[in-house]
Amino acid sequence: MMPRLGTKYDVKIEVISKPKANYQTDAYFELDLPVAPAIMVEDEIVVEGGNVSQQEVESCICRHLGIQKPEN
Repeated sequence: MMPRLGTKYDVKIEVISKPKANYQTDAYFELDLPVAPAIMVEDEIVVEGGNVSQQEVESCICRHLGIQKPEN
């Protein structure tokens, strides 16, 4: 899903994958980042620790780009 949206909206997509233990350290919690798995757009957490639809992610991207979200 993310690569398609990155191409469609010409946005940079960064995927970070680490062992689960890395996300459960005090140092990670001090960064004030969401619990993995998560999707963020800029500083907005779209989903944290669960599933999300492509429509929700796409709507958030459009909101941050200041463009109209697509109709389904």
